This record gives sequence, structure tokens and C-alpha cells, in this order.
Amino acid sequence: MKVRVLGCAADIGQGCKTTAFLVDCHLLIDAGTGVGNLTREEMLAIDDVFLTHAHIDHIACLPLMVSATIIARAGRPLRVHALPPTLQALHAHIFNDIIWPDFSRLPTPAAPAITLHPLRIGEPVTLARGHTVEPLPASHGVPACGFAVRDRPHHAPWWVFSGDTEHCPAFWQRINTLRVGALTIETTFPSRERALAHLTKHLCSNTLAAELDQIAPGTRYPIYITHAKSAEGKTILREITRLNHPPAHGLHMLHAGQVFEI
Repeated sequence: MKVRVLGCAADIGQGCKTTAFLVDCHLLIDAGTGVGNLTREEMLAIDDVFLTHAHIDHIACLPLMVSATIIARAGRPLRVHALPPTLQALHAHIFNDIIWPDFSRLPTPAAPAITLHPLRIGEPVTLARGHTVEPLPASHGVPACGFAVRDRPHHAPWWVFSGDTEHCPAFWQRINTLRVGALTIETTFPSRERALAHLTKHLCSNTLAAELDQIAPGTRYPIYITHAKSAEGKTILREITRLNHPPAHGLHMLHAGQVFEI
């Protein structure tokens, strides 16, 4: 299973794109501004989009991607999966015929450009191409989840993505039961902004250490850091490099354009 990092920043700026991960060409996890790195043909190849939550940095390019592919998608709607409050937010605030057309009923109600599919934490979804996606618990300022993604074989390892979250014991309780191939976890702020991280329900460099302490003893897998504030990326990188905890895992800062395999 290949994961292509389209965007992994918490905000925008030159060279910075917000969260979007493309899995094996057909599955999109979040739809931030990183989706703009795809060609139209690559957008058309996507069958399913899974959204962690409704914040704009994770959904910004979804309406534009739908618009760019609507004619060629005739009879093959884009399936959008998210928690019910996230789908409600999309319908009320994005696809509302004011901010953007309601493509859940266009071009026609019988053949829309998108279909909306509610998720429940802990209930896996198996897709037509064989991937399994399980929504994971998260603790954020709006209803949110992370995801565990696995390719077709039942014995295959999982790629785990925390989404936006602060301390969430239920997240670790679940992933410690999985065969994890790699973990992508947010670290939005440097340590000096710990209070702001707590207020906005994100992690900072210091609180990342406490989270990694929750990994089951004897378990080792690579850990990729995502969602850093663009102006603080170098500081966060220095701090997590000094952290290097636990050393056997290896901590890596993600960058747009990176591809890793699970």
C-alpha cells in the first residue's frame, strides 16, 4: 500500500499545502489544499474520500475537486465518508447552493456527483477495491476521527492517521490492538505554545512525548509527524529530533510530495 503525501501542513504558504493523503491512487484521506497537486486525471481516479472532520484545512479542495470532475464522473459519483456531524456541516455550510452548488443532488437527484456515507467510530468500511478503513477515536474542537487503513490481505499491516487530536486514550487503546505498519500523528505547535495547543485541542512537541508513551511496550513502527504550523516547522523539527522518543521508532517530519509504503 502506497501513501502519497499531497499536503501535510496546518496552514498555507509557499510550498505548504494542507492535509490530504492519496492511498493507492483511488482513496483520498482528507481533502485539504494538497489536492491541488493532483492532475484532473488523478482526481478522476479517486473513488472514495474519507474526511476526519469539517475544518476548512481538511475539506478546502473537496468542492473544487467535485466541480473539476463532474462531467466526466457521470454515473460514477464520488463517495464521501465522514462522521454524521461532518456530513451535516458539509451540507449546511459548503454544498448549500450558496457557498457551492449542492452536488449531492446535481446534475440530478437520481445521478448526483457525490454521495454521502456516514461513519461510526470502530466500524470498518471495506471498499470495492479491497481497502479497509476504520474510523478511530479523536478529541478535537469539533466532532473528529482518525483512520486506520489496510490493503486487501487480512494480515496486512495498518497505516494509522490520528487526524487532528489532543490526548485521546481511546485512540491508543484501539491501535495497540492492531498490527501497525506506520503511524502518522499530528504535532501542530512547538512546545512554547502548549497552552494554545490545549485550547485548540492539538498536540505540541512536549505533549507528543506523552502520547508516544501510550504505545504498547515492545511495539515498534515508524512515526511520521504531520500538521505543523508552517512558520514553526523548523522549531518543531528541532524539538522532536531532540525528543527522539522512543528512539527505536524513529520520528520523521512529513513533507508534501513524499511517498511511503506500508
